[in-house]
Amino acid sequence: MKKYFRLVLISALLILTQGRATAAVDPNFYIFLCFGQSNMEGAAKPEAQDLASPGPRFLLMPAVDDAERGRKMGEWCEAVPPLCRPGNGLTPADWFGRTLIKSLPENVRVGVIHVAIGGIKIEGFMPEEIGEYIKTAPGWMKGMLEAYGNNPYERLVTLAKKAQKDGVIKGVLMHQGESNTGDPEWANKVQKVYDRLLGDLKLKPEEVPLLAGEVVQADGQGQCIAMNKQIQELPKTIHTAQVISSAGCTNLADRLHFDAAGYRELGCRYGETMARLLGVEPVRPYIEKPKTIEIPADAVVAETTVPGNEFPKVGPDRRAYFRISAPEARKVVLDICSKKYDMQPDGKGNFMAVTDPLPEGFHYYFMNIGGVNFVDPATETFFGCNREAGGIEIPEGPEGDYYRPQQGVPHGQVRSIYYWSESQKVWRHALVYTPAEYEQPKNIKKRYPVLYLQHGMGEGETSWSNQGRMQHIMDNAIAKGEAVPMLVVMESGDIKAPFGGGNNRQGFSDYGASFYPVMLNDLIPYIDQNFRTKADRENRAMAGLSWGGHQTFDIVLNNLDKFAWMGTFSGAIFGLDVKTAYNGIFTNADEFNKKIHYFYMNWGSEDFIKSGSLVTSLREMGIKVDASESQDTAHEFLTWRRGLHEFIPHLFKKK
Repeated sequence: MKKYFRLVLISALLILTQGRATAAVDPNFYIFLCFGQSNMEGAAKPEAQDLASPGPRFLLMPAVDDAERGRKMGEWCEAVPPLCRPGNGLTPADWFGRTLIKSLPENVRVGVIHVAIGGIKIEGFMPEEIGEYIKTAPGWMKGMLEAYGNNPYERLVTLAKKAQKDGVIKGVLMHQGESNTGDPEWANKVQKVYDRLLGDLKLKPEEVPLLAGEVVQADGQGQCIAMNKQIQELPKTIHTAQVISSAGCTNLADRLHFDAAGYRELGCRYGETMARLLGVEPVRPYIEKPKTIEIPADAVVAETTVPGNEFPKVGPDRRAYFRISAPEARKVVLDICSKKYDMQPDGKGNFMAVTDPLPEGFHYYFMNIGGVNFVDPATETFFGCNREAGGIEIPEGPEGDYYRPQQGVPHGQVRSIYYWSESQKVWRHALVYTPAEYEQPKNIKKRYPVLYLQHGMGEGETSWSNQGRMQHIMDNAIAKGEAVPMLVVMESGDIKAPFGGGNNRQGFSDYGASFYPVMLNDLIPYIDQNFRTKADRENRAMAGLSWGGHQTFDIVLNNLDKFAWMGTFSGAIFGLDVKTAYNGIFTNADEFNKKIHYFYMNWGSEDFIKSGSLVTSLREMGIKVDASESQDTAHEFLTWRRGLHEFIPHLFKKK
């Protein structure tokens, strides 16, 4: 009797347990098995809209662990890329799932199990073939195979059986074939994989269709486009197969993999096909389309663009157009003229931006990914902002011809020199402009006056030549007889590095002051010894822009025995007490005006450094100072080009 009751109790427990297990299967949880090669694995970088979680209705059962995202193999999680393995990208399955949850009733959940290996042949999913396949697999594939225990089919089936305890398998998604292009037995091999999958999972083909996607078409230029004919004929072999067209799906430059936009489109097509098979009208989820930037037909490639590149361009309204290929980037920012622009992805790995109308002249700019500024590889580089920077020229009209090379105008040379600084015990670099006539045999004994021309904070000895167009300004002015032939010397001035603080009252500077003894004791003697100069104060001038103007004040006003001409362009002259500065040099106007034959200051009307009040104070002291304000320009090279152009006609001429 006891034995009888024990058997009844065991039977009751078994019935209860089975009832609970059956109850655990949710008939409204639709599960799909996804397998294939690189396009199912995902070759495109997910963008912001792909990384936004679709919510708890679209789930992934990972086929591998992903410690970075806290995923464990075999445990459901929200389906956010990468669905395949860590380091993979966007796949058709991503937007397949999003399309289904948009189309199906809200009580239906969708889950995917995803096993794919880039470059794998269909044989890699055949258990009877996998042993030999691993032996001949290329080295780069072995780590991927190992991630699935060297048996991707077995991993897919094991997880599928586990998933069947939670929901109902409704379909199989495949994107494979590139590596089997031209294989006449491919369809039969796919049938073997499909049939075995259904058999191992006890599924009926009529209830679990196979959805097979076409490969990249690339407007007829796809690397494996011949495979599409075989894919299109797959339903002849597998009667439940559905072919997903890839027509019009955009691709990466390799013409082998889809780009992000292509994966979205293909994934939606998988989802729409499956929705119809499930008896519902498909509803496509919202996809943010790349913003189209229209480029005017009369936009021209900027003169600062590296030859061979299409961008940057400048339109007739002074808007600039930029493009960069950054397929791994999620966000790229353009930083120009104190404004940042989010560059727009085109879905093909490129980012584009168009600016507001920019002021005429030269402008530094950077691109930024992940908080790091970098130079646009399509532009020439210019030393500025304490580093190499990108730059773009927004052209003026004919009024800018004074800084452009002109036909029929003799051109001077800009020489690169290295000289020894005894003051610092180092070799230093400088540029020296010599006028066109300097090399003419008839002038072999002629000597020339010298202008020492300094750049601004964070720029370098090349700045006046590259950004400022100094040599063209000089050539044109000399050819017109506006300026006397002269040498121009440009040095780094020890102000390439960022400002480090310290005392910087005029005459007591710390920043850049290390250059003062170098210029006086090393550079000037070197120039006078190695070039045909007039080596006296009457034939020596100094000028500088921004902090170079600060240096000009410090050097010239403390060394009137060496200079007789001076100028500043947006000069960084702050808090100057004209009654006490430089040992009261401005208090004796008559003496000052005799020693400085020409004194000039300019700035821009939109400049954050303006010298107007200083000019007024100096003039009230009786100091002769010429001045001008550059209209509609700021702290920029167009201001300083105009300043240099106005300054040089007054140099080295008797008053």
